[in-house]
Amino acid sequence: MISFKLLTHDAWGVVTAGEFSSLEQAQEVFRNICADPWYRSDGTVKGVELVRCNASNPPERLEWFAFS
Repeated sequence: MISFKLLTHDAWGVVTAGEFSSLEQAQEVFRNICADPWYRSDGTVKGVELVRCNASNPPERLEWFAFS
């Protein structure tokens, strides 16, 4: 079964911000996080990525956004 995860990256490591069964749901939340004023101004969150996961393959990065 394929799932999609959102991962945030900061100075302490990687955190799962959400797991979704559809790519459309994951992309919508990904766009919302990228545009969120808190994430954009916080300074500790360095980036967010959208990955596709399944049991037989390693996670595959589909999208990446770096906060500057």
